[in-house]
Amino acid sequence: MGGGLLDRELSRARMDGLIVDRDHAEYDKYRRIWNGLADRRPTAIVRARTVEDVRKTVRVAADQGTLLAVRSGGHSLPGLSTCDDGIVLDLSLINYVTVDAAAGVVEVGGGALLGDLDKAGAHAGLVTPAGVVSHTGVAGLTLGGGMGWLSRRFGLTIDNLLGAEVVTADGRLIWASADSEPDLFWGLRGGGGNFGVVTRFKFRMHPLGPIVVGSWTYSANDYEAVLRGFQGLSSAAPRELTTSFELMSNELAVTACWSGAQENAAAIVSPFGNLASPVTGSFGNTAYVDLQKRSDESDAWGQRHYSKGGFLDKIDDAAIRCIQSAVASSPNARSHIYVLQLGGTIGDVEEAATPYSGRAASYYWIANAIWDESSDDMRCIEWGRNSAKSLAAISMQGNYVNEQADFGKDVAFGAYGVEKYTRLARLKARYDPANLFRLNQNIEPMP
Repeated sequence: MGGGLLDRELSRARMDGLIVDRDHAEYDKYRRIWNGLADRRPTAIVRARTVEDVRKTVRVAADQGTLLAVRSGGHSLPGLSTCDDGIVLDLSLINYVTVDAAAGVVEVGGGALLGDLDKAGAHAGLVTPAGVVSHTGVAGLTLGGGMGWLSRRFGLTIDNLLGAEVVTADGRLIWASADSEPDLFWGLRGGGGNFGVVTRFKFRMHPLGPIVVGSWTYSANDYEAVLRGFQGLSSAAPRELTTSFELMSNELAVTACWSGAQENAAAIVSPFGNLASPVTGSFGNTAYVDLQKRSDESDAWGQRHYSKGGFLDKIDDAAIRCIQSAVASSPNARSHIYVLQLGGTIGDVEEAATPYSGRAASYYWIANAIWDESSDDMRCIEWGRNSAKSLAAISMQGNYVNEQADFGKDVAFGAYGVEKYTRLARLKARYDPANLFRLNQNIEPMP
């Protein structure tokens, strides 16, 4: 469809928001997304201000057979929050967070970021568990599952989702919850953006007191002793503790986050600083919002990223060898293997209760290639793919759709397995039979 005709159709829809075409002075600003690897040129970017703007944009895209990308925070690893020659529906102006402290719930606009949610909750001493980078969009994170520092204690983000307002492919506005459109509500909790545009979320919140964080950097030469000790300590940890490690070519960083009673913090957290002789280390109270921002710079906008992940039951010798081998061949000092501890409350939810597949896992790993220059694309992507392939061979079945840089039916099928994929595909046929919402880890409609 020609750009002029599409612009006219969007203009005729009389949006309250801004329509940014290729001639707009700020076109290059608004077409950018987080992953610098995705440099695409949509015909138009609709910066929706209202839910009605969203409905109108969806109708235009459906009526004209135009490619439609939906963008909340713009963090899609494969760059699926933008497109060439189609429409980008930008939700960033639909950004609000309304906390009802007495009820312990929060309503969040479809364009809000994790930092917005964290900050609003902190004022009330409440939290909804989410991811670990504050400039991530709430919408994309939630629709894939949502794991972070408090998930072992309070569950995944989707486990705290009470309802969602969804614009479907035919332009309807639906409220999905356990009591209203329960099948759609099931699909939203891990099925990605396949079923519509979520313009509003309602989450449960939890009281959160002071947290204690310990962070230590070890020499990469000590990785075997550190990771064996890490496995032993983390496997016995109460659910108020979440740990992680990040192995790079020259160092191994270990973090332990405690959200339980303060008097127990030192005894539970400090042993992670004694796994070898740390190069540097810190231990003490940390504001949750500050913890959530600590990866913002290393995961800054504009860098080029290729990442793939998977689930592990334990950090055994095979995993340690595989992780170290991957890092030994890393293309630069920033590329790394990151591992986040799971378990706890995450595993209390039945596997079939949500599309998210990984309830039985104790850890989640991700191979992160990060670089700046396009001339390095091939070798960095190759490292990411090869590292992920090696780790996947010793990993559990299932995957996390939010952190897969490749996309296609094989990726989605591998994430969900036969039974869940089939259920999702039939749900897709009900809510999006023409597959308008296909720029995601796509579920193809199945009658």
